[in-house]
Amino acid sequence: MNFSPILVMRLIRLFPVLLTLLALTGCASLAASATSKLANNLSSAILNQDDPETVEAGMPSYLLLVDSLIEGDPQNENMLLAGSKLYGAYAAAFIKEPERARRLARKARDYSDRALCARDVKLCNLLDKPYDEFAAAVATLKAGDVPLMYASGAAWAGWIQANSGDWNAIANLAKVKALMTRVVELDETYSHGEAHLYLGVFATLLPPALGGKPEEGRAHFERAIQLSEGRDLMAKVEYARRYARITYNRELHDRLLHEVLDADAVAPGLTLSNVLAKRQAKELLASADSYF
Repeated sequence: MNFSPILVMRLIRLFPVLLTLLALTGCASLAASATSKLANNLSSAILNQDDPETVEAGMPSYLLLVDSLIEGDPQNENMLLAGSKLYGAYAAAFIKEPERARRLARKARDYSDRALCARDVKLCNLLDKPYDEFAAAVATLKAGDVPLMYASGAAWAGWIQANSGDWNAIANLAKVKALMTRVVELDETYSHGEAHLYLGVFATLLPPALGGKPEEGRAHFERAIQLSEGRDLMAKVEYARRYARITYNRELHDRLLHEVLDADAVAPGLTLSNVLAKRQAKELLASADSYF
């Protein structure tokens, strides 16, 4: 279900009235359920959009809507996670100005931190804790915590990327890797196996001479592709970008990218990402002669 910016503005005006009426009739739980469902539907609608420009133009209104829902129910874990996902996706996919990207990525991180705290007070400020204390807390998390762990890891990864020139931010990478590793341990199939995709990127951030682990990364990329049944085209793009290029495997590089270009972009929860993956595949192929 898509929301145009005009419909979003109408919903913003309507929701305070709706929530007031629900509260007056004693239906507070129904209000919370309705707002959570709207936030999740909004997130799904954006991820299933096949025109990135529409998303880019409408996203500020979507973000304001989710902000308003969170302000009305600040301890609602589902809404906090929806806000984190939307801010993180917008910052990573569309924002080119470094300062603005850092600000929006921080908002995504803050929402995921608040969701952790809403789940359990022991998880408040989790990623700010010393590593040993952090690792001990992560080890206690269970399969039911996987969506929360994955969203938090993704938000922090986005924040680190936006602050890639800050060594204090980069120092948190080990914690993000630990979160994604725990997700894989508990449910590697979650979100099309995207935790493997993150782990593949982490393993190939550096060349082998500087401590990178390309073969470990290759295994994660291939597992991510397998778990999504090849529908997550960004996994193939990152496999080509991170592994094939760092190992100078032109044949693998070009094969993966041509597979992306030949594939159907439409897939539940992946359409927007796949459209962007196709664009990136074209750019990587266009620059291949100068790279290899």
